[in-house]
Amino acid sequence: MPDASDLARQLARNAERVCRHYLPQGRRHGRYWLVGDVEGTPGRSLFVRLTGPNSGKGAAGKWTDAATGEHGDLLDLIAANQRHASLADTLDEARHFLSLPPPEPTSFEPLPPVPTGSPAAARRLWAMSQPIKGTLAEAYLRHRGITDLRGCGSLRFHPNCWYRTDAGDPPGTAEAFPALIAAVRDNDGDLTGVHRTWLDPTGNGKAAIATSRRAMGNLLGHGVRFGQPGPVIIAGEGIETMLSLRQILPQMPMIAALSAAHLAALQTPSNLRRLYIARDKDPAGINAAATLAGRAQAIGIETLMLDAMLGDFNDDLRQIGWEAMQAEVRVQLAPEDAELVIA
Repeated sequence: MPDASDLARQLARNAERVCRHYLPQGRRHGRYWLVGDVEGTPGRSLFVRLTGPNSGKGAAGKWTDAATGEHGDLLDLIAANQRHASLADTLDEARHFLSLPPPEPTSFEPLPPVPTGSPAAARRLWAMSQPIKGTLAEAYLRHRGITDLRGCGSLRFHPNCWYRTDAGDPPGTAEAFPALIAAVRDNDGDLTGVHRTWLDPTGNGKAAIATSRRAMGNLLGHGVRFGQPGPVIIAGEGIETMLSLRQILPQMPMIAALSAAHLAALQTPSNLRRLYIARDKDPAGINAAATLAGRAQAIGIETLMLDAMLGDFNDDLRQIGWEAMQAEVRVQLAPEDAELVIA
């Protein structure tokens, strides 16, 4: 009976048929299938290689989403497209697509343990999570005024994410909650960690726990990335802050560094020529923005600050409104970037 690697190779040998079935809104362009994202949205940022060797560089079935940095084989693509919660579901789906018989029952062998909080643990959690469309995570973001989630493949949802209680939690606090999961990636697009925002199961904002946000993995210098990388980006601290800016600048690449300390240490891409810093209005945010700006300017990167009218841009979006925020941000942008603000 074929294992996961065998199934991936069989799928790769039928790469175009896989794409036509799971990504029917895409189209073939030479040796690639082009589509917008793993869910099959029309577009061109995700490309699947249709021909090539069985393994190694240029292998058939390998795909990359240039907008999010995600990549993988056709098993990964099917898992994301079908929002599977487990590898077993994906393997069953692949066997059904390939018209293979179900596997013979085998004894359960748990995965070997990995260090808690390590990049390996982060990659496992990311693999177990699902796209956010139609989930409590999408509802949470909509409640924060964030409705346009194009180019946000770096966000996923886990329905029952483990939570380690701390001293601030009352006795009897649950050990798991639904969670918004965000991928932390380096400048090469490799996943180095994840960020978790635990959510109230009733849909009423974040979970009522002492620490509703935590990150794991290798975070320093990296961030949660939105949009296709380019020579101009906006960097800031919070996920909701950057997603709020994306409501008026959906074509602008952005990075959420997750904290003031990590914003100050953010590693800038080698092709960056202009950096906007979404500056939080607190001492830590102001100092982090100044530190990052100094580092960027020292290597010849033009640096400009973006300031919210209130505490941060999500406050602006929810309390002042989309149009007022749009007008305020537009005047802080370079003229060529101001054209990207949607009307």
